[in-house]
Amino acid sequence: MRILLTAALVAAGVLVGAVFPAVSGFVRGLLASAGLPPTVLTSTVGPASPGEPRPHEGDGPAHGEHAHSEAEAEEGHVTMTAEQIEGQDIKVAKAEGGLLSRHILVPGTITTDADRIARVPVRVVGTVSEMRKRLGDDVRKGDVVAVLDSREVADAKSEYLTAMVQSDLQKVNFERQQRLLASAAASQAAFDNARATFQENQLRVDLARQKLSALGLNAAEVAVAQKRDEATPNASTLRQYELRAPIAGRIVERKVDVGTAVGKEGDPADVYTVADLSTVWIELAVPTADLDEVREGARVTVNRGGRSERGKVVFVSPLLNAETRSARVVVSLANTDLAWRPGTYVTAEVETETDRVPVRVAKASLQTIEGKRVVFVRTDEGFEKRKVELGRSDDDAYEVVSGLKPGEDIAVANTFLLKAELGKSEAGHDH
Repeated sequence: MRILLTAALVAAGVLVGAVFPAVSGFVRGLLASAGLPPTVLTSTVGPASPGEPRPHEGDGPAHGEHAHSEAEAEEGHVTMTAEQIEGQDIKVAKAEGGLLSRHILVPGTITTDADRIARVPVRVVGTVSEMRKRLGDDVRKGDVVAVLDSREVADAKSEYLTAMVQSDLQKVNFERQQRLLASAAASQAAFDNARATFQENQLRVDLARQKLSALGLNAAEVAVAQKRDEATPNASTLRQYELRAPIAGRIVERKVDVGTAVGKEGDPADVYTVADLSTVWIELAVPTADLDEVREGARVTVNRGGRSERGKVVFVSPLLNAETRSARVVVSLANTDLAWRPGTYVTAEVETETDRVPVRVAKASLQTIEGKRVVFVRTDEGFEKRKVELGRSDDDAYEVVSGLKPGEDIAVANTFLLKAELGKSEAGHDH
């Protein structure tokens, strides 16, 4: 019944509208009350009455279409002031080229740097009379760390000092015989004998000096000490042998106590261990499957307990461990605050390959919207969503193949806030 009524209304409206255009508005009202769109009338009825709008007339869009175009113009933009950007802690930086690096994860152990550790050796037979350093003490190269009482040292010093005295006497006699020979007051034989004796004593002095040197003693210092001893006979240093630190560092091990006999077979061979821990080594065991990718000089990130430090590979062993089928790889690591302690287990990220790319963006800069990867480019009004095409990647960043140029400012932190704002804005336009 309703369909028949509607058809009758349409027919009547068309007829009346053709004869009396002014009543077409009234007919539209009837159609609307019947649940039909007024476009039914528009497609059949002629021009509207004066003053009445003409839908879809001319080249310009209707009101609804114009509103839709403005919404499209704003799509992909987030309007924000500089204060709002700063308040939400959205960081902005320029898109730049950089390196993409790939790595392998390898466990490791911190050890002392073999080039920065030294023992304080005992070169003579004797007894420890003084230990001048404690565990943990800092020392400089050449500092006296211990003193021995040694008869061997006393004999070597005495031999040298005696040879020096004899040399001085024989030198005086030789020069005297030389003068007498020149004045014909002495025979040639006496002169030759004095010269031979003087040269023999010079040889004894040289041998005694070399013996002191082999014991780590300086002949000039021994002579000076002897003159001091002559002034203080109760404080003789003839038997004293000073042990000095071979490098600057820290005392990390003490081997003997005062009164310990040293120097003989079975006795301790050294008294202290000194280590410079400002640099340490990381010993890695790299499996053979990954060994070809590791190069000397490669950068390494060492991680332990939330702390990270950059080092580099200084040695890749050409030999494999027969049991583990792995090769020794050594990483040098700065340890200025002494936080990396030898013996600690760590994880190392060894760089295996690097690529330089023209545009590199951090992963935090990227968002996924409608299945597409985008960045947010800074504009005068705020930010603009920009679709980008990505290429190679590493753990931290992507290469941008297209969609972004070097030098453009993009959001690099808290970009999820911009994605949320964009979603609100587009939802408002759709509504």
